[in-house]
Amino acid sequence: MLDLVFESATVIDGTGNAPRTADVGVQDGIIREVGRVDGAAHRRIDANGAWLTPGFIDLHTHYDGQASWDETFSPSVQHGVTTLLFGNCGVGFAPLAPGDRNRAIEGLISLMEGVEDIPGVALVEGVRFDWQSFPEYLDALERIPHTLDFLAQVPHDPLRMAVMGDRAQAQEAATTEDIAAMQRLLREALAAGAAGFSTGRTDNHRTTAGVPTPAAEATAAELAGLAQVFRDRPRGVLQLVSDFDLLHGPERFDAEFDLVELMARQSGRPLSMTWLQRDPGGAQWQAIRARTDAAVAGGLPLWLQSAPRGIGVILGLDTSFHPLMGHPGYVEVAKLPLAERAAALRDPLRKARILAERPGRMSGDGTPIPPIVDLMLARVELLSARMFPLEAGYEPTVAQSFLAQARARGCGALEAIYDHLAASDGSNLIHFPIFNYNDGSLDVVREMLGHPRALYGLSDGGAHVGTICDASTTTFMLAHWCRDRSTGRLAPETAVEMLTHRNARHLGLTDRGIVAPGLRADLNLIDPLRLACGTPRLVRDLPAGGKRLLQVGEGYLGTWVAGEAVALEGTVQEARPGRLVRLR
Repeated sequence: MLDLVFESATVIDGTGNAPRTADVGVQDGIIREVGRVDGAAHRRIDANGAWLTPGFIDLHTHYDGQASWDETFSPSVQHGVTTLLFGNCGVGFAPLAPGDRNRAIEGLISLMEGVEDIPGVALVEGVRFDWQSFPEYLDALERIPHTLDFLAQVPHDPLRMAVMGDRAQAQEAATTEDIAAMQRLLREALAAGAAGFSTGRTDNHRTTAGVPTPAAEATAAELAGLAQVFRDRPRGVLQLVSDFDLLHGPERFDAEFDLVELMARQSGRPLSMTWLQRDPGGAQWQAIRARTDAAVAGGLPLWLQSAPRGIGVILGLDTSFHPLMGHPGYVEVAKLPLAERAAALRDPLRKARILAERPGRMSGDGTPIPPIVDLMLARVELLSARMFPLEAGYEPTVAQSFLAQARARGCGALEAIYDHLAASDGSNLIHFPIFNYNDGSLDVVREMLGHPRALYGLSDGGAHVGTICDASTTTFMLAHWCRDRSTGRLAPETAVEMLTHRNARHLGLTDRGIVAPGLRADLNLIDPLRLACGTPRLVRDLPAGGKRLLQVGEGYLGTWVAGEAVALEGTVQEARPGRLVRLR
C-alpha cells in the first residue's frame, strides 16, 4: 500500500519537459509511480489544477548559525525549498582556531555579523559552538532535527583564521606552510562530507570593526593550493563572490577573473560565482558573461549564480537601516515603541527640524552607522529614484518612486520618504533595489536567467535578517516570471528546472530534483493562481530577542520532504525528516 497519492496533478517534473497531468504515488519517502495510480493508499490528495513540482534546491543560504537553534529553516521552508546549501561567501563558524576559544568565537561572530547582518547577540546566545573542527561541526548539526535537507561548505575565512590567527585578520599572505595546513583541514572536512569550499573577494564585505574579511586578498598561490584539494575528487563544488575590484576601476577586472579560472582549472570541479548588474559599473555583468562563455568553451566548469529579482534592501523604522536614522531629531525618539515613534515623527516641528538637519554618524541605539549606510543617507535625494513603497512590488516603475512622488507634490524626496515612514503605526516599508534594477525594469535579470550557465541562487536565506528577505525569490521566480509579467515570461517548466534539477545536478545530487520513480519524494503542491511572496513583517524570534524580516509564501498547498509534510498552507508542521547530506 502506498503512503500517499497525488491525484490528477499538473506535474512539472523538473526536466524542462512540458507539464502533464498525472498521478504520483509515494511510499517510504520515495516516488514509486508516476502516471495513473489506482492502487490502495493511506491518503489520496485531489491535486486537480495544482502544480506538483520537485522540492526547490537553494544553493546560496547563510543558515550556518540559525541551523543551531532553528529546526525549521524558516522562511525557506515556507517558499518550497526542500534542500539548501550554506557556508557561502567564505564566512561561517568552523573550523575554530586553536587556543583562546572565546576569542576565536568572537572573531567569527564579528565576521558573520558584519558581512551577513545577523545580530551578534543572537549568534552569541543561539550558536552552540560545541565543536572545534569542521567534521565536529557537521556532527553537531546532524544531531539536531530539521525540516529540510542541508549541505555545508567549508568557508575560507574561518579556515584561514584557524591556521593563521591574527595574521589572517591582518591580510598577510599565506606561507607555503600555511597553505599546506589549510589544505589538510579542507581535506579533512571534505572527507567528512562537506559539500565544497567558498571564498569571498568583495570590498562590500567587512567585519563589525569595518575591516576587510580575512581572505578578501588571498593570493593566487593560496587559492590555487586550496582548489587543488578537489583535484580528482568525484564530488564537491566551489563558490565565490567577488566584485572584481570594481571600486578600483575596470582595469583590474581581468586579473581578478583570472583567479576564478585558476581555481576552476586547478580543482576540475564546478565553480559558481555571483552574477549581478552592479552600480556603478553597470556593464561589468556583461564582462563576466563574456569571460565565462570563453572559459566554458575552453572546458572550464564555470557557472553563474543569478537572482530572479533586484538585489537590495528593505527600509523601515524598525529595520536595520532607514533614511532618517542618522538625524539627531530622530535619534531623540528612536527608542520609543514603534507607534509612538511614528506619532512623534508626525509632529510638524520635529518634522521640519529633521528635514533641515544633516545626518550624524550615530544611530538611535548608540552604534556607529556603517559607511555604506552613511553614503546612502548623504545621497537620499539622488537615490530616491530607486526607492519605492514596498506595495509597489519588486519590479516597480520609475513613476512609482519617491522621487516621482516628491516632484508631483512639489517637495523634496526626503520629505516624501519621511511621510511614508511616519504614517499610521510606523510599519510602512520601502523597497530599495540596488543591483539588477535598471531604468524601471528587470530586463537585465531576464537576460541573466536565460543564460545556459545560470543557476538559481543568491537568496541569502538566514542572512541580512534586518534588511532583506530574499528567501522568497523561489516564489517570485514562479509568480512573477511565469505568470505576472506582461513580457519576457519564463515557461513554468523552465523556471522549475532551474529551481530543482539544474541545482541538484550542479551539486551532484542524483537522488532528487525530478519527479520520477525511484527518486526522493521532495515535492511541492502549488496553486499557481494564489502563488505570492507574502508581505514581509518584522518579528522578534531570534535568540536574545533579535528581530528579523519574515515573509511567508502564499499558494503552497504543501511541501513534502522524503514524503513527510513539513509545511501546509504556509504553516510549518511537526515533522522533521530533514538531514545533513554528506558528499563523499
